[in-house]
Amino acid sequence: MQLNQELELNQTNPVESILFQTSSPLSVSNNKTHLNILFLIPHPFYEDRGSPIADDMLLKVLSERGDKIDVVAYPEGQNVTYSNTTLYRTTKFPGCSNVRPGFSWKKLVYDVLMLFKVLQLTFQKKYDLIHAIEETVFIALLIKFLFKTPYIYDMDSSVAQQMIEKYPKLSPLKSVFNTFEGLAVKHAQAVVPVCQALANDIAEYKPQKVVLLPDVSLLKSNPNQLTEDLKQNLNINHLLMMYVGNLESYQGIDLLLDSFALTLKQTQKADLVIVGGEPEDVEFYQQKAQQLGIDHNVHFLGKKPASELDIYLSQADILVSPRTKGKNTPMKIYSYLDSGKAVLATDLFTHTQVLNPEVAQLAIPEPEAFAQGMVNLITNETLRTKLGEAGKALVHEKYSYSAFRQQSNRLYNELTQELLPNSVSVGYNQE
Repeated sequence: MQLNQELELNQTNPVESILFQTSSPLSVSNNKTHLNILFLIPHPFYEDRGSPIADDMLLKVLSERGDKIDVVAYPEGQNVTYSNTTLYRTTKFPGCSNVRPGFSWKKLVYDVLMLFKVLQLTFQKKYDLIHAIEETVFIALLIKFLFKTPYIYDMDSSVAQQMIEKYPKLSPLKSVFNTFEGLAVKHAQAVVPVCQALANDIAEYKPQKVVLLPDVSLLKSNPNQLTEDLKQNLNINHLLMMYVGNLESYQGIDLLLDSFALTLKQTQKADLVIVGGEPEDVEFYQQKAQQLGIDHNVHFLGKKPASELDIYLSQADILVSPRTKGKNTPMKIYSYLDSGKAVLATDLFTHTQVLNPEVAQLAIPEPEAFAQGMVNLITNETLRTKLGEAGKALVHEKYSYSAFRQQSNRLYNELTQELLPNSVSVGYNQE
């Protein structure tokens, strides 16, 4: 059975379409200026959600540099095109469709198939560097031991922590998971955590290099024209409070609905709009809203394209992030702030490593406290305006795409000099 399928994305270079050839590995010239990179993506790609969006941004930066990139990803997702880039997908495994965020047996199956694909490629080609995202770092660690190929650990979250949170019965194995994560960190050429909390966590493993690469706002500088008037279509006559994102349990949707039910007992001057979620999750929370007696004030819109994010955020008066688990800052936070709207978030480090009381309303993750945060914003227009303006200023200062591009180029300029010491400096513009 064929274990992989390839999609050639660089149509201008026919040489790159010759795959799985049995010739010797590519030779490396002493005056190379660009890296041959193997980029590992352990989820459907491309999809309009956090991790694939971040992957897409980084691939754009790397392709602009002129580096040659081979991407290995799951079979699901939209095909996207970058220069100098070839996309390889594992085959579809029976019963393994609709792979969702978080650890699961489906991801485990595809990670094993990714390992086979990576071994095939590394036997064929000479890579200067592996860019390993999340759990694929363990594949990269194996390849380093076998072929001496250095790797970057692109760390969106702690794999060990994810597994314990999803399967508490695995808690006795926590030290084992931490040991393997420590090995992955220690042997990486560089570790790229998405937030300060993760950088703090891995410090004990003594990584060689740590480069913080936060997510950024996804809003356009020239947003699309309004194509859907939510207040009119949903018959909302007061304030519009909005949540955007998937409906996985760690996002705190239960907290959100429980808190909103308490809020409506104090004020009827707001409706809640929830954008995102798989159909089965939407149905589950619609039933919960009915049980709470708030279904007339809660509107589920389902999934929407990330390209339309600005259209929806622009119509909100208050944006909420009720996340209850995890340490990485939700990508939505940066777009929330950039929208200039007031933000309400749980007072947890997942948020407070970016947010503070000057730019957002923070509340402990309990229904009564979170409901009070809602009431504070609903009843205080001055506070909403103040927080919205401060949040927008923060994003423009620290969390813009130009800042992301600058930091990515700085990292890869350093790695190019380390891995290709005889190369001529290419001087990529970091602005």
